[in-house]
Amino acid sequence: MRTVMLVALLALGTSAFAQDTSDEIPTERELREACAFESSGVRECLDKKAKESEVTLKAAETAFATAVDRWDADAKYVTQTRKKLSDAAAAFVKYRAAQCAWATSLGGGAIGNALEMRRLACVAELNLRRADSLQSSAKELRPR
Repeated sequence: MRTVMLVALLALGTSAFAQDTSDEIPTERELREACAFESSGVRECLDKKAKESEVTLKAAETAFATAVDRWDADAKYVTQTRKKLSDAAAAFVKYRAAQCAWATSLGGGAIGNALEMRRLACVAELNLRRADSLQSSAKELRPR
């Protein structure tokens, strides 16, 4: 009986996991592939995705800052967290630039447009990952 219960719980857990993965953040490659057949052009599509990801990131930063302001914690921790958020945002911008420069270099001797497409896909993916991280962290802050 215990074995049956364990198998049932594992099956339920697996189906729940499968549902969660449908909202996965697209990788650079998946972003490039998604734009491969755009009639407006691959570069334009990736540029649009990078800009959309920037909007998503800004919204997540704003939502997280709001969650921090409403956080049920001592004022010193709220202030400390705001400062660390600002520091982390600045560090993320530097990291993204360095990481995407590296990702672009993996294009080797490709023409400039192909290298720019690699960079745009990298920017979009990293922005979406950072936004997801901020959204997850905001959910952990218990409001007053």
